[in-house]
Amino acid sequence: MRVTTADFIRNFGTLADRALAEPLTITKNGRDRLVVVSAAEYERLKRRDRQAIAAAEVPDANAALIASAEVPAGQEQLDAELTDWRP
Repeated sequence: MRVTTADFIRNFGTLADRALAEPLTITKNGRDRLVVVSAAEYERLKRRDRQAIAAAEVPDANAALIASAEVPAGQEQLDAELTDWRP
């Protein structure tokens, strides 16, 4: 559902309840500005960003990209963090 900022302010209670069931896009000057989602949906989306998978499950194409990655110049101090590292 898409509503203007003014409509959202006028109908906050009703629209906030509706956002519990589906994302609510709030527009300003005809452009999407904000999206309101339920707290449960927000938490689900946050967890999705932090999914961990076993190394054996990484697709070969992604593993090749990781293997060929290089540390950007100016980040050499990160090497010191690996000194004496043990799993």
